[in-house]
Amino acid sequence: MKAVQFSEYGGPEVLKLVEIDEPHAGPGQVRIAVRAAGVNPADWKRRAGYFRDFMPLEFPYTVGFEAAGIVDEIGEGVSGVSVGDAVFGLGSGATAEYAVLKSWAGKPEDMPFEVAGGLAVIAETAARSLDEAGAKAGDTVLLSGAAGGVGTAAIQIARARAMTVIGTASEPKHDYLRSLGAIPTTYGPGLADRVRDLAPEGVDVAIDIAGSDIIPELIGIVGDASRVLSIADFTAPEQGAKFSTTPQEHPERALEEAARLYSEGALRLKVERAFPLAQVGEAQALSETGHVTGKIVVTVDA
Repeated sequence: MKAVQFSEYGGPEVLKLVEIDEPHAGPGQVRIAVRAAGVNPADWKRRAGYFRDFMPLEFPYTVGFEAAGIVDEIGEGVSGVSVGDAVFGLGSGATAEYAVLKSWAGKPEDMPFEVAGGLAVIAETAARSLDEAGAKAGDTVLLSGAAGGVGTAAIQIARARAMTVIGTASEPKHDYLRSLGAIPTTYGPGLADRVRDLAPEGVDVAIDIAGSDIIPELIGIVGDASRVLSIADFTAPEQGAKFSTTPQEHPERALEEAARLYSEGALRLKVERAFPLAQVGEAQALSETGHVTGKIVVTVDA
């Protein structure tokens, strides 16, 4: 099968479309014929070597953590899914013609494969971040860097859970945040004052999605470091805040929640651009700019 791999750390040019052996579903897994796979910041950060000191890769490394497609192989012990079902989920080496998923949910019939292919990582990350930060119904949540994929999912999941959401983004993206149900504001100097005007009764939880050394400011806004969480700043624990990177024990719960919300019309995902499998380098380069609204995906011809 065709798959995207790299054999050394570097820029997008190290990515190669290669022929490798097909993977097969092991116990508790399913294999899918991939129709679309998501592009995430972790993809290019791994490729660039940002994680090499604590998460070294074994080369050649096959790219991708999520995909959507048609189940064509079912592993031992798996129930509730059949060959031919359309699913989306989490796995490894997913930017390929076939991928093995460890966690998945059924794709709603009206959900395009392009959307499904980019949904699993952001849905799981958003739900986990809200849970681990202690956000609950009635809370006001501040999302720093809210216009990307995780922010898109976090806004809508939080709103579905009866939370008020304030999201930061550049001003041209404010209408997008409003369309998702968030109260927008700009990032940068004066954030605390702007948030105070928007939420005079205070902010209960803050989640740092984009990084940018904002943890101290978020702690000041919330007033409790234990209710500030980052998915982008590894130094958050040194500052008393939380850092989250590992999926929960049962990530399929977040995927099922996302599928349900989509079916109810309460969750949508903007796909900013879809690239063919051979152009993963261009897809990662666009992701690396940090200016993506929604999600980038890679499509695989049936």
